[in-house]
Amino acid sequence: MSQRLEISQLGSPVIRFVAKPVSDILAPEIQALIDAMIFTCKESKGVGIAAPQVGHSLSILIMASYPNSRYPYAPLMEPTALINPHIIAFSEEYTKDWEGCLSLPGIRGFVPRYNEIEVVYFDRTAKEQHVVFKDFLARLFQHEYDHLIGKVFIDRVESTHDIIMEKEYQRLMAEKEALTQF
Repeated sequence: MSQRLEISQLGSPVIRFVAKPVSDILAPEIQALIDAMIFTCKESKGVGIAAPQVGHSLSILIMASYPNSRYPYAPLMEPTALINPHIIAFSEEYTKDWEGCLSLPGIRGFVPRYNEIEVVYFDRTAKEQHVVFKDFLARLFQHEYDHLIGKVFIDRVESTHDIIMEKEYQRLMAEKEALTQF
């Protein structure tokens, strides 16, 4: 059984490092790290996590989208490891939406992200994959990818007025939900 890893918080140097490429994807320690990252993401009720968030400056991210209280409209996606990912194309259109992060608990930001991105990566069996992500999954990938290049979502907001606390975000979402029921 995998262990839950400690999540590095903003201020920890590893959060700002540029992650190193993984050279041996099939190495037992890399496979164990992937398993532990998936377990940690699930236990933390996250929809994604990157290796720097768990103290490893390696180019690995997990996407594990599902509808939940933080992201009620998130699509369902089996936990997937993306190793040495790269964005090879993106749409001109972008959308601003709310994001949170396991490494910045209690904070939300209204972040602009491309609506569609084309990505190449290696899966955990070391096979190259080529995928187009749209909407929420494109946002999720870009958020996690930022961790691999030493950025966090608050680096992407257009104004400090686009940053709020989680409690205020939950109040806004409840208010929005109440308005849509009429």
